[in-house]
Amino acid sequence: MGSTYTEGRGLVGSIGHILGKIPGAMMIVPLFLGATLNTFWPELLNVGSFTTALFRDGTGALLGLFFFCMGAQIDFRQTSATLQKGTAILLGKAFIGGTIGLLVAFYMPGGTLWGLTPLAIIAGMTNSNSALYVALTKQFGNASDRGAVSVISLNDGPFITLLILGTAGLAAFPMEMLIGCLLPLVLGFVVGNTSPNARKFLEPGEMLLIPFLGFVVGRGIDFSMLLQAGMQGVLLGIGTVICSGVAAMLFLQLMFVATRRPHATRNLISGAAESTVAGNAVATPAAVALLDPSYKAIEAISTSQVAAATITTALLVPFLVMAVSRWQNARGISPNAEEHWINTGSVEYEPAAGQRQPARASL
Repeated sequence: MGSTYTEGRGLVGSIGHILGKIPGAMMIVPLFLGATLNTFWPELLNVGSFTTALFRDGTGALLGLFFFCMGAQIDFRQTSATLQKGTAILLGKAFIGGTIGLLVAFYMPGGTLWGLTPLAIIAGMTNSNSALYVALTKQFGNASDRGAVSVISLNDGPFITLLILGTAGLAAFPMEMLIGCLLPLVLGFVVGNTSPNARKFLEPGEMLLIPFLGFVVGRGIDFSMLLQAGMQGVLLGIGTVICSGVAAMLFLQLMFVATRRPHATRNLISGAAESTVAGNAVATPAAVALLDPSYKAIEAISTSQVAAATITTALLVPFLVMAVSRWQNARGISPNAEEHWINTGSVEYEPAAGQRQPARASL
């Protein structure tokens, strides 16, 4: 009995270890399972009752609960430097993703670029992987970099995509439906910022819902469409790393210049770490299609493209962050010097033993 339990625990641990190696596994793996079911056994979940309600028809309810839990984690009670940094990065991501997506929609033949839909471009490029961002800024950045995630989290979910599409006239969202889509996020934000205990209670809900959401979104995908979108999604991922990474760092640099930051404190690590596509962005095309049924025709292909881009950016962005870190170090720019300046107002900085930052941050 003991050996069986140990073997079972070892098997589960091995599976968990393997899944941990897959970028965005919490969303991507269930999505593939849902796509498998839809491709080979599409009628299997039509048994009714709780099974059908959760695994076939649960997109709307799961999205609403997901946005509520996510909104509760957005905290604006941050320092001025963190707010400035998060706002600059958020604007950079939204600007480049919206601009490219709208240019494709209005000026490219057929309204696509190499098969990439404007919905996939905007949903992918304006969103970001907060978990990977925090991990990278923890290793290469500082406290203000990590704290900026509270502002950047506004790009989680479909809010920015809906705003861009609606403002450009590319989608018709009845006001009551738009309010209904955003209200769970707003209510979660109010609850989380009113009660720290409620925020802590709701925090696990965001991660808990992701695999269920991935499965029901995958239920709308056929493998033929997923395979077709694979290379397009890789292109979207590469484009996101290059374009959104550059845009986020450019907006950061402009903010540093406007606020007359000392040279040594102009740390761009957070901008580079933000050039990802989030696993939860995979659900954005479904959310848009729920509000505007005209997007149903491209929902599945857009979802597949965003899913492939998620994996691509997760593999590429750590190398970009390392490259930016080395580039900064060679020019006397240091995340630790920035943190020292934020806390003390001084640019005089002596790094701890073993750190690669220059001995003194220069102006």
